[in-house]
Amino acid sequence: MISDLRKWNIGLLFCAMAAWTALSFAEDAKPQAPYEALSKKILEKGLGERKAYALLKDLIAAAPNRLSGSAGAADAVAWGRKTMESLGFEKVHLEPVTVPAWSRGHVMEAYALLSSGKKIPLATAALGGSEGTPPGGITARVAEVHSFDELTALGDKAKGRIIFFNRPMDPTHLNPFQSYGEAGDQRYEGAAKAAAAGGVAALVRSLADHIDEFPHTGIMGYLEKGPMVPGIAVCTRDAETLSRLLKEDPDLKVFLRADCKVLPDAPSANVVGQITGSEKPDEIILLGAHLDAWDLGPGAQDDGGGCAQILEALHVLKALDLKPRRTIRVVLYMCEEFGGIGGRQYATAEARKSEKHLAAIESDEGVGLPLGLGIQSNKKAVDDFQKWLPAMQALGLFYIKNGYGGVDIGPLRDQGTLLMSLSTNPQRYFEAHHSANDTLASVSDREIEIGADALADFAYILAEEGVPPPDPASAHQKHEEE
Repeated sequence: MISDLRKWNIGLLFCAMAAWTALSFAEDAKPQAPYEALSKKILEKGLGERKAYALLKDLIAAAPNRLSGSAGAADAVAWGRKTMESLGFEKVHLEPVTVPAWSRGHVMEAYALLSSGKKIPLATAALGGSEGTPPGGITARVAEVHSFDELTALGDKAKGRIIFFNRPMDPTHLNPFQSYGEAGDQRYEGAAKAAAAGGVAALVRSLADHIDEFPHTGIMGYLEKGPMVPGIAVCTRDAETLSRLLKEDPDLKVFLRADCKVLPDAPSANVVGQITGSEKPDEIILLGAHLDAWDLGPGAQDDGGGCAQILEALHVLKALDLKPRRTIRVVLYMCEEFGGIGGRQYATAEARKSEKHLAAIESDEGVGLPLGLGIQSNKKAVDDFQKWLPAMQALGLFYIKNGYGGVDIGPLRDQGTLLMSLSTNPQRYFEAHHSANDTLASVSDREIEIGADALADFAYILAEEGVPPPDPASAHQKHEEE
């Protein structure tokens, strides 16, 4: 999932919220009241049924493995279409996309081989897009580094070694997404850097902000030209163990064997459905999330829960018989994890030429307790939305502030679309992220529902009221993604 260096302070937010509430929007009290009442109505409906959790459970049962280009991803697409139709959405259809495909294979073996001959097992997983090892595996001495500069400084000492990238996520940042972004280069570029230095493989400390026994996977890349060596993630517990063992036994070796491989590109699809606007049907407010997920777990937080939330958001509006002036559309994107392919192809599809996307909101930060809405725009645009803060506060959200949109909706910014994201409590997110821990058990049925209800409420307000023009400079904001 994502890193935009968002920094927030809960104490300050509470103070700002209290001050804002005291003002009561006296001059705007009349137009805001209906939306505050609507927020409570949406929340009552949503929490009474908690259908977001049920939708997520159904998705996981139908397609527990949704790796891009796989048979499971095809099952997820079929599920998305069937579910939208059963919920009574309008104009439900698939938009074909061509996506990268990769197989983890069936073999992943790793251990440290001490000089004494003792073997210490290591919990590992291939990184997405990695080439496998030779059939007999790789056995080599290890060079531990914490940065690319340290690797460069090794010079010829890196040749023939397994390069062990062991830089932890910085635990001192309040927002762990910032720590994730700062540590992410070793996962994505580690194998390419190791190969360029003459290494035979890259062993990368999992991007997790705690010590556990679960390897965390994610996308990696190779240079367009040059050697390709395997990229393997090791769990944080075993990264700590290996680092200690290397200090005690510098001559130890590590054995790696994996049969992962890149496959030919495969056909897939984005799934689209909507409530068509009663007055301005060609003006669209979009809610987005991605169907694909890494295969170590069923992807409940990333991003099955986001898919369930946007479906539930539209379902709640329909159940309350609300008819927005503008179209509210949901898109279940394919192939976010392997480079945002579905988002790019959606934005450039022929159908977009006759449509105007005013705003897009993405749910892809996990489905923990929602805290607020992030808007990728200038201060004036963010200030313009503060008049809707009381409606969000009625749902338990704290803020509407400058932030980030998302990988899938990002390509729409070139069309002038205002990008937003649902921001959630991130403090436990990286316990599950890209690992076998990303299960239904990590999801609260109340928290996922409140997030869905917030998306429903804000999408409806935007569909009724429209949006201010976006800041052109926001199109140039950068964001580091998984």
